[in-house]
Amino acid sequence: MYKVLASLFLIGICVTVKSQNIAVSKLRTETARQIKKEADTTKWNWKRGGLVSANLSQGSLSNWAAGGDNFSMSLNTYLNYYIYYLKGRNSWDNNLDVNLGFVQSTSLGTRKNDDRIDFLSKYGYKIDTSKNAKWYASALFNFRSQLFDGYTYNSTVPDLSSSILSPAYIILSVGFDYKPTPKISAFLSPITARFTFVTNKYLSYKGSYGVDTGKHVNAQLGAYVTVNYNNALSKDITYKGRLDLFSNYLSNPQNIDVYMTNLFSFKINRYFSATYSLDLIYDDNVRLFGPNNTSPGLQVKSLIGIGFLMPLKPIRKT
Repeated sequence: MYKVLASLFLIGICVTVKSQNIAVSKLRTETARQIKKEADTTKWNWKRGGLVSANLSQGSLSNWAAGGDNFSMSLNTYLNYYIYYLKGRNSWDNNLDVNLGFVQSTSLGTRKNDDRIDFLSKYGYKIDTSKNAKWYASALFNFRSQLFDGYTYNSTVPDLSSSILSPAYIILSVGFDYKPTPKISAFLSPITARFTFVTNKYLSYKGSYGVDTGKHVNAQLGAYVTVNYNNALSKDITYKGRLDLFSNYLSNPQNIDVYMTNLFSFKINRYFSATYSLDLIYDDNVRLFGPNNTSPGLQVKSLIGIGFLMPLKPIRKT
């Protein structure tokens, strides 16, 4: 009897120990197992982000037989910030660009070589409710001006050519927005009001930028097209471009005003990159060119630099 009880007791202990070993082994396996994250299915309504860039270049000469400025330095900065909203059939895009640059040299002193503030806001309502709908009925607001005084130089004598809100351009437009992909949008409007402001008294007296002498506003009515494109061309190269076309119904509609910006960024590492920007402007009302400074002309600005580049991390909110 005692032998039987002892045998049963030993068997029970063995079973218990084995069960515990199985449990411990299973626990170790579970704790070592990688947990698979669930897919993020949250739908974002707001998206914010942008870019900050600063390029600095400097040169100096000492006893240089070929000649040149003993010292020169240029600084160019660029800020982009955007806020997008998308929910249901509603779309609202807001984009701000600010460019500012200066050049300093021994012979010329300090001069401005870049100055632009550009804000674009566009609201759209999806016309078609299908999944692949690409057309929106839209309204657009655009403001473009600068921050500091600008000068043209006859020899070394400066002459004021622009200032804050002189000129300033405001566009109010209604039309249709075509968005085939998130990378590109084309806004088409047959009815657009464009206002040119010259608030500076000296420039107003000269009749600059198409504003009548002594006046401060020139109102135009016409057709307007703006195409925006933003894409990563490769892992280390991005491109951001915009093309605006405007035809004034009230005066010489065949002379189309052109405003185009291009920015290429070539990534070097996390915070440094090379940038190339090319801006083209043709405004039939800006008659500062030709033999008598009375003709319009194509304005071209090209800048190349290597410097600091920091993308502002996109933020999404429901």
